[in-house]
Amino acid sequence: MNQSIEIANLNYRWSQALVGGLVAAGVQRTVISPGARSTPLALAMLRHPGLSSEIVVDERCAAFLALGMAKASRRPVAVLATSGTAVGNWLPAVIEASLAGIPLILISADRPPALLGLGANQTIPQVGIFGQYVRACHALGSPEPGFAPASLTALAARVVEQASWPHPGPVHINQPFQEPLVPSLTELPSAPPLPIPIRVAPAELHPDPASIDELAKALSGRPGAIICGEMPATPGFAQAVTQLAERLNCPILAEPLSNLRFGPHPRHRISTHYSRWLGDSALAGQAEWILRFGAVPVTRKLQDMLARHSGLMALADPWPRWNDPNHRLTHLLRCTPDQACQALLSRELTAAPPDWFARWQAAESAGPIDDSANAQLIRHFIAALPAGCPVFVGASLAIRKIDAYSDSGERPLCFFANRGASGIDGNISSALGIAIEHGRVVALLGDLTTLHDIGGLANAGGRDAVIVVVNNGGGGIFKELPQATLPEVERGWLTPQHIDFKSAAATFDIGYAQTTTDRGLTDTLHRAITAGGPHLIEVIL
Repeated sequence: MNQSIEIANLNYRWSQALVGGLVAAGVQRTVISPGARSTPLALAMLRHPGLSSEIVVDERCAAFLALGMAKASRRPVAVLATSGTAVGNWLPAVIEASLAGIPLILISADRPPALLGLGANQTIPQVGIFGQYVRACHALGSPEPGFAPASLTALAARVVEQASWPHPGPVHINQPFQEPLVPSLTELPSAPPLPIPIRVAPAELHPDPASIDELAKALSGRPGAIICGEMPATPGFAQAVTQLAERLNCPILAEPLSNLRFGPHPRHRISTHYSRWLGDSALAGQAEWILRFGAVPVTRKLQDMLARHSGLMALADPWPRWNDPNHRLTHLLRCTPDQACQALLSRELTAAPPDWFARWQAAESAGPIDDSANAQLIRHFIAALPAGCPVFVGASLAIRKIDAYSDSGERPLCFFANRGASGIDGNISSALGIAIEHGRVVALLGDLTTLHDIGGLANAGGRDAVIVVVNNGGGGIFKELPQATLPEVERGWLTPQHIDFKSAAATFDIGYAQTTTDRGLTDTLHRAITAGGPHLIEVIL
């Protein structure tokens, strides 16, 4: 065997060992963007029977697709790209994954280290390119003869753990390869035996009993509120938190991404209309304590309530982050929300005065029904969704309208959004990733959000994915912000685009329909969901 064939086959055997280690550690899905330098790894992924691989040409879309898959499954998804600017296209999704706690494994192929800094084509410094946004970065050397496959199995297990615990997020592996990159077709190495998995048992955090005793006493008998933002879905949490609210006689202010608004659990203590009245009521200021679960809330009304609160504020968060932008925390429990609820429920709790929750109920049900176009849009959108449907919501105006107008119901729905960094890029691709994991998705996006990821539609083929685009003539969020008073607001902020969404749908062979915010939206959306496959529905607002 000549030296070139030996190098090519070595690259492939090394890649087989690394990929096999990732599979042994629990990785089931990969997203591959075509490239030459990444050939050994791509071939190893495509030929591994334990992997399901998606091929996405655009690396930016690929990373957001993987983000959606990992967001839905809560398991690491691997992303592969070739060297050069291909790696840089991952950055927006890496930032989102880092801030939202989504496990990703980023594998970038690279030129050999000897070529760095010498003007070699498609060669950039890739190690450390993601800075603080990755949990770890592993700079590997070029494959060496006589390597120990067990070392790559161990590395893979370590990478999967770093991406999963204690704070889920992206991990970067940079893998240089010498040429040639394509193994011999006649002397192709056989697949190595599957490595024995390294069993990693993550620690389970439990709240300190003395801290729970103290907190239970501080909450008992006093008026307070539970506020729930975005958090990973945990079986049993809905029952536990509603039971805790019952014991304490308090309301639960639950934004959509808490996934408490819809489902068979008791919902009579869940407030969903707070955006309409909270800012004009004295009730928020009368809460002597706030118990927080999940991320900082989406809506400004809840953010203001947290910022103005001067009493006890407790947060249950298992991740090593400081989730308190207003510097109001008095108690921090390093455990899951479910564990915190269960621990408090095991203590003796005294309910708040009888009229406390009754006053919240009265405020929640008072006032006329909002019949604006936005309210109608959300009600008709929600009405068409089947039980158990995953719903991806754009991070800008769409999620705020869902927060204000979605109400609640017994039919279970599961809401997702990219609210880690709250960018409007990559939303179509993220939604498609959720469709891959859950079998279907319905997305509600603004027109500019859709335009930012219009190339993501190239990956919609064969997916049960309905993209509902609200065409309100540009950046509608700015109509609700101080920029609306500027004379340059339309040109500089609203930036209305003349997009022919029908032609865009035809370009990517996607079903298309146009409707308005009335009953026609419910019917159109229902037909698209029933028909299956990819659809784009344009709603003229």
